[in-house]
Amino acid sequence: MELSILQRVRKPTLDLSPKERRKLWFSPFLKSYLVVFVSYMAMYLVRKNFNIAQNDMISDYGMSLTQLGTIGLGFSITYGVGKTILNYWSGGKNAKNILPLGLLLSGFCILGMGLVMGPSSSQFIMMTILYAASGFFQSGGGSNSVVTITNWTPRNRRGLGVGFWNISHNAGGALAAAVAMFGADYFFGGDVQGMFIFPAVIAIIIAIIGFFMGNDSPEAYGLGTVEDIFEEPVSEEDNAVKENKLTKMEIFKKYVLFNKVIWLLCFANVFLYIVRSGIDQWSTVYAHQILGFSKDVANSGFTMFEIGALVGTCLWGLLSDLFNGRRGAVSCIALIGIVFTLGYYQHADSIFAYKASLFALGFLVFAPQLLIGVAAIGFVPKQGLAAADGVKGTFAYLIGDSFAKIGLGYIAEGNPFFGLDGWTGTFAAIKAAAIACCVLMAIVALFEEIKIKKLARQSLTN
Repeated sequence: MELSILQRVRKPTLDLSPKERRKLWFSPFLKSYLVVFVSYMAMYLVRKNFNIAQNDMISDYGMSLTQLGTIGLGFSITYGVGKTILNYWSGGKNAKNILPLGLLLSGFCILGMGLVMGPSSSQFIMMTILYAASGFFQSGGGSNSVVTITNWTPRNRRGLGVGFWNISHNAGGALAAAVAMFGADYFFGGDVQGMFIFPAVIAIIIAIIGFFMGNDSPEAYGLGTVEDIFEEPVSEEDNAVKENKLTKMEIFKKYVLFNKVIWLLCFANVFLYIVRSGIDQWSTVYAHQILGFSKDVANSGFTMFEIGALVGTCLWGLLSDLFNGRRGAVSCIALIGIVFTLGYYQHADSIFAYKASLFALGFLVFAPQLLIGVAAIGFVPKQGLAAADGVKGTFAYLIGDSFAKIGLGYIAEGNPFFGLDGWTGTFAAIKAAAIACCVLMAIVALFEEIKIKKLARQSLTN
């Protein structure tokens, strides 16, 4: 039996012209958009608080880098597996309400993690289990946000819509440090447990409110599909699904499993997550232990990374729109910049250099982070979008993110891995991943060019 909050509402289209329905579109769109934006932002409050708490968990409980990496690995595995399982399951359900439901359950997991925290092996196991469960519950958030936005926005605004939403996890990441440290300092006397309990309570409150705002499609308000409202043609993929009455599994096989562009994006995402998570996971530890900065300065650098991402995510999305949807080509430009900026960050000899390099890396990393997902929209029907994004995320987290947390941590501790060891080897691995991602996105750019020219010919014919 399906929960009522997960059932889609589809009302008969109002007897109004498209122009009149466009006037009614904005208010429910804004409410729905705010739910997916704020809910996804809150997911990062109960995800990145772990990164912020790492130095205190080392000093207060004597945890090793390997233990911290193991806890992070638990999240990555369940988040990665959930990306495919949960997003396939969510097909045909109310995509908007998947977010507050996942946030609510994740919030309870992080609340429990803060309550059981301690130095014993049993407490370590409980923290790992709870953080892993939180990862599974969060795994449907991103994909169902994109599905909701795609259902609500016309094609010529979709890049900007997804790009602005992408700010949500940058904002959540940037706020994570302040929220976690504020909660610990003002409510828990500086105890690291407060870095988990306080953000969890905030997440639970946001989730409850989110259930009662907006919906997953304008069809829920009798406005018709977004294509009807904005008088734009239905995509070739969506037409094929409708005409052939394809089932969920048939859509999955045709547009995901046997879609070569999706697989290129999957592997590009793996390498990107080695870059993104490698910086994200270890920047505070590297700054404190190797560069010699204080914990506060190290944490502020983490915030600068997220602020740089926040600034870049909309600009890169807008730039790709200006280049007529050439997401792959724009991603390559950013990835080349990442390779050069990593060297500056690795040898930062001042607080300014440290913060500036992390700001630049955040700005650059979130170009492909955004555009890999937006590129996928052009090659799958709406009904297959969550599953396609889910498979892409599964590869990213099970391989890329997991390697960044365990593999890079293993290398950083001085253990040799394919000739790489220490922090120098760690940075070499991150640079190699950025180059590999660039090569794959260049191939995607070729497929995009073919599709762009095909659409241009169709427009001329029409």
